[in-house]
Amino acid sequence: MRRRDVRKLFALVLALVLAGAPPAQAAEATITPGVAWKDTSGNPIQAHGGGMIKVGATYYWFGEDKTGENQNNAFFRNVTCYSSTDLQHWKFESNALTRQASGDLGPKRVIERPKVIFNQATGLYVMWMHVDDKEHTVTKVGVATSPTVCGPYTYRGSIKPQGNISLDIQLFVDDDGSGYLFGEARAAGGLRLYKLSADYTKIDSLVAVLEDFESPAIFKQNGRYYVLGSHRTGWRTNDNMYTSSTSLSKGWATWKLFAPKGSKTFNSQTTFVLPVVGTKGTTFMFMGDRWQPDSLGTSPYVWLPLAVNGTSVSLAWYDKWFIDTTTGLWHK
Repeated sequence: MRRRDVRKLFALVLALVLAGAPPAQAAEATITPGVAWKDTSGNPIQAHGGGMIKVGATYYWFGEDKTGENQNNAFFRNVTCYSSTDLQHWKFESNALTRQASGDLGPKRVIERPKVIFNQATGLYVMWMHVDDKEHTVTKVGVATSPTVCGPYTYRGSIKPQGNISLDIQLFVDDDGSGYLFGEARAAGGLRLYKLSADYTKIDSLVAVLEDFESPAIFKQNGRYYVLGSHRTGWRTNDNMYTSSTSLSKGWATWKLFAPKGSKTFNSQTTFVLPVVGTKGTTFMFMGDRWQPDSLGTSPYVWLPLAVNGTSVSLAWYDKWFIDTTTGLWHK
C-alpha cells in the first residue's frame, strides 16, 4: 500500500473513532442557585449546613442528611460525603458518619454543620460538628477522625469548649497550618474563636470573642480574615453580615451587610465560603442554605461568587453563573 493510501486510511479510521466518541466534558461548570440539585445517580443531594475540602483536584462536600425531615423532627441521620471535580456534577461517595444506637449520635439527637480539615502531621481528616438535642440542652462540639476523606469516621466524643456552650460551628486552617474552631456561645459569650491543638482534635486556647452571630464562615485573602455570620431567626432567613481583620485575635471591624438590604441574603443562610483556587485566580464562593422548615430535606442550596475588594465584601444574585475550577475564574 502506497504511503498516500495509508494516510487516507488512517484519516478514515480516526474520523470513525471520533464520530463514535462521547463528547468531551466541558471544563466550565454551570451553577444555578436556589433550585433542586441532584447527584450523578439522580438522587437529591443531602448536604445541608455543609462545608468542603479539596484533595488533589477533587472537591469533597460534607453535610447533613435531612431526608424526610421537618423542623419538628430534625434528628441526626447521616453526615454525607459527595465528590466533584467541577463543582457541578456531584457523586455520592458514602455516609461518612452514621447514627448509632445511643450517645451523641443516637436517636433523637442533633448533629449539625459538620466541617472537615486535614492534619498534615497525623495524616488524619478531622471532622467537628455541633452536638445537641432538640431542646438545646446539650450544646457541645463533637469530633471524629478518619484516615480517608470520606470515612467512615470514628467518633471521639464531645466537649463544651472551655466550659462554654457551643451551637453553630466552623473550622479554619491558617497559612501556617494552625487549626481554629468557631463556636457560637450566644448570651454566654458571643461567637468564640478557639485555636485547636496540634492534631486538631482538642481545644488549645481562646483567641477572640466576636459579636453574637450564628452560622459563621471564614476565609482569608491577602493577609486579611473575613467572617460571615447570620442573625438568629430560627429557620427563617435574614440579612447576614460580615466583619474583617488582619489579625484573628483583635481589630475586628464593625459588622456590615454583604448582600442587598432586605434580600435576606437572597433568602439563604451562610454555611461556608469555598476558595476556588486556579491557575489564573481565586474565586471565593458563598455557600448558603435556603431552609424549607416543613421539608428540610428539599431545602435548596444557594451558591454565588463573592466580590472581595480590600475590606469590602459583597454578594450579587445571578440566576445562573459559570466557574472554571482549573483557572479559578468565574463569569455570568
